[in-house]
Amino acid sequence: MKHISILIPEGETSLSNIEAAHKMFNKVNEALDRMRKPPMFKIQLVGLSSEAKVSNGLFTIKPDLTLKDNFKTDLIIIPAVHGDPNVVIARNSDFLPWIIKQYKSGAEVCSLCIGAFLLASTGLLKGRSCTTHWLMADDFRKMFPDVNLMPYKIITDEGGVYTSGGAYSSLNLLLYLVEKFSGRDMAITSSKIFEIDIERNSQSLFIIFRGQKDHEDDVIKKAQEFIEHNYPEKITVDSLASMLALSRRHLERRFKKATSNTVVEYMQRVRIEAAKMSLETIRENVNEVMYNVGYTDTKAFRMIFKKITGLSPIEYRNKYSKNAAA
Repeated sequence: MKHISILIPEGETSLSNIEAAHKMFNKVNEALDRMRKPPMFKIQLVGLSSEAKVSNGLFTIKPDLTLKDNFKTDLIIIPAVHGDPNVVIARNSDFLPWIIKQYKSGAEVCSLCIGAFLLASTGLLKGRSCTTHWLMADDFRKMFPDVNLMPYKIITDEGGVYTSGGAYSSLNLLLYLVEKFSGRDMAITSSKIFEIDIERNSQSLFIIFRGQKDHEDDVIKKAQEFIEHNYPEKITVDSLASMLALSRRHLERRFKKATSNTVVEYMQRVRIEAAKMSLETIRENVNEVMYNVGYTDTKAFRMIFKKITGLSPIEYRNKYSKNAAA
């Protein structure tokens, strides 16, 4: 039987993460019981103390075990904890050596949503791929530059360490683990019970691009603002460099360092974000939207739009347009 430890961190912990993980694996046991088979999982809540205050004291959870108990686990699940990541990590620092010890003894480790900050603090993500909520991607990169962050991913799986994207995409990782441990048929059954799209694998569709300006390079901020105000026009990297009195190479290096995007990628994301807003609210056809955001090549526009959002412009409009819904 596989032992699963769902951590109960101190702070504004995601109760939905805790409940979903507990329920998902228990439902597998219930399904096995109906088939007159033995349970596959023993699921227990693990805290720093025998009584954990979560959500700023609004709720109290009584863990089954604490770190003082002498036990070995097979899978550790770290739920999201909201708030300043540095404060969250400091309040829960006692979990970190325990997670490392269990991992070295053969346990696997899984973080849900921004639980990735706690997981990364153990050092187990160093040099590995990871995802988290796209809203926290810039903060994560700054705190953990040695981790290969992939914020468009729903799931990463590398070396017995798993991470999930933002919010309810954690359900997809839990379903993925059910499939890994219990098989495809059980995963499909679980996906139907919990009504989860088993094939969803990207956060791209949900990302709202607001520009990455949480940096101190004022020259690059000026470049960003110019792009954001003039994106329908033809902007080249050379003309932008000339306007800022920088060499092209120097501009590209500083821009990438400050924003994590190349200049061209940034222009594409600004234009596609404008196109998304138009497709959601305006009755213009796709070609008119394309021209209005600065593209003249239909094939290129559709290719870039799908690369960033995961959908074609028409599919996006059909899914999100107020007029289409009406």
